[in-house]
Amino acid sequence: MPHPLTTPISTVTEVSGSGTDALMTCSSDENICTWVLEQTGSQPLATVSDWILGKPSALVGLILIGLIVRWLLHRVIDRVIKRAEVGMLPNRLSRAISGGRVGAALNLTEDPGYTRRVQRAATMGSLLKSIVSGVVFTVIALMAISELGYDIAPLIASAGIIGVALGFGSQALVKDFLSGIFMIFEDQYGVGDEVDLGEAAGTVEAVSLRVTRLRDVNGTVWYVRNGEILRVGNMSQNWARTVLDVKVAYGEDLARVQRVLSELAHDIWEDEDFKGRVIEEPSVWGVQELGPDAVVVRVALKTAPLEQWAVAREMRARIKARFDHEGFEVPFTQQVVWHREAERPQQQASDEDAQPPADGPAQTEAGSVTT
Repeated sequence: MPHPLTTPISTVTEVSGSGTDALMTCSSDENICTWVLEQTGSQPLATVSDWILGKPSALVGLILIGLIVRWLLHRVIDRVIKRAEVGMLPNRLSRAISGGRVGAALNLTEDPGYTRRVQRAATMGSLLKSIVSGVVFTVIALMAISELGYDIAPLIASAGIIGVALGFGSQALVKDFLSGIFMIFEDQYGVGDEVDLGEAAGTVEAVSLRVTRLRDVNGTVWYVRNGEILRVGNMSQNWARTVLDVKVAYGEDLARVQRVLSELAHDIWEDEDFKGRVIEEPSVWGVQELGPDAVVVRVALKTAPLEQWAVAREMRARIKARFDHEGFEVPFTQQVVWHREAERPQQQASDEDAQPPADGPAQTEAGSVTT
């Protein structure tokens, strides 16, 4: 039979042992804490080791993972942008244009279309890289906060509320940015293009995600918000066309007029000064309109971008000189002016002569009688 004093002592030992086991615990994901606790049996040492070694190493690992993911995504974007720079060309020719002796020998990189594609691709690449970096760093920041033991659910909920508030409060700003992104991706216009945006028309000087800056023919600089642009008329993409309506009198021989216009258009097409400006054989479309005082004959020339106005001015000058030489009559509007002030005195005098005075005959008779 055990001694009466031994029972309380053993009970105290068991209770203290079970309390020690309850305190000596680590989370399932705290590997360093668990390993130190198994090796030393000290809960404070395991906790300190986890905060000194475990947490920093986890944060460093997250940062490294974020940097690696960001680098890989940037490499993918660079490859996509490289392909966008050379356009829809075969792979071998694309590599020649991208760099190398063949591309330098052919001077393909000096093509305005190629330069435009490079600028557009660089803009898209910069935008995509900024978006990727922002998303990756945001995710890594949330994961780091969660690793430190904080609950990120309130942060995510707050971010959603802030996003909704900003969406309602800055709808115009968001609309401008989204419109700018789509304009850049779709290549609606670029720097140096002649565009018509409705309220403003001129040469584009700068394009950003929020506003477009252009200068009109009078030198006025216009700042147009991208979200307010409903339509874009671009006069400098791929090719342009000079369309001239020439008026001649009804008495002229239309076949001869069309032959002269065709000769003038072909002279410009074959002129060395206009090589590369007129890119297709000109054509006379024929009679465009029968007006009240003239017959309208239309001639068209397909030109390089932004060259249609210079070609039109030169064509008008040559038409004027040739028509004068051929003796063609160019009708012009005539006006008839009536000077009614000069007619009023004559009309009044004629009215007075036609109307005899009331006592005229009596005076005449009386006079005749007197004599």
